[in-house]
Amino acid sequence: MEDFATITQKRMTGGFRIDDIDDKNIHIDPGPGALVRSYQFGLDPLKLNGILVSHSHTDHYTDAEVLIEALTRGMTRKKGFVVGSLSVIEGHEQWGPSISSYHLSKPYVSVLGVNKSIKWDELKIKGTKTVHGDPTAIGFQIKYGNLTISYTSDTEYFDELPEYHAGADVLIASVIRPHGERIRGHMCANDFLKLIEEVKPKMAIMTHLGMKMIMNDPESEARRISEKSGIRVLAARDGMKINLDEFLSPQQSLDEF
Repeated sequence: MEDFATITQKRMTGGFRIDDIDDKNIHIDPGPGALVRSYQFGLDPLKLNGILVSHSHTDHYTDAEVLIEALTRGMTRKKGFVVGSLSVIEGHEQWGPSISSYHLSKPYVSVLGVNKSIKWDELKIKGTKTVHGDPTAIGFQIKYGNLTISYTSDTEYFDELPEYHAGADVLIASVIRPHGERIRGHMCANDFLKLIEEVKPKMAIMTHLGMKMIMNDPESEARRISEKSGIRVLAARDGMKINLDEFLSPQQSLDEF
């Protein structure tokens, strides 16, 4: 089971942050450990402005409520933004809701579906399609100025997937297994290679790695994909920080943990 990567914490499962984008700090898919790892790597949850949750699986939403408490100053202020799939916010069949109505009472909340967009000041956030266990699961494409960041979340490869992430400068994807080892609802490294070759981002990042990927030297997989695609490809590491100044602003960064 790929859940063992979460259970064993062979790699951290706190999601990732995009900081200083339109003067906002956004935490995406805050799974187990997001709060503790934020402090570990010098990131203040009290300075969050928004939280995005792609679907109702524990490794993507577990720390959402405590981060909401941080961005609302202990639920004392009406502030911050929470964006999630239907299952996360309202619940869908056996999935969710993943965040209590109490915690949703203070931030501004949006349910995002496939090809639906919201505008948040100068940010545009679009929901992208996935094929995953949670039928309402989405990825996110975030646009600000001339910067586009796309995140597939958990999904298997399907023919239209590149269309949803077209134009991405930075493409972030959940890649569970190495080489061509596929499991339902997830991408393997060869699927990611195919996606990169279609989307042609300036940078691509493999994250949310499964146990087989972790034990199979993900950095070598990233190098292999990079050599075949001609695109810079990184395998996310615990505490990794990527400066996005080559795409837009020297202040922007992406933090993975």
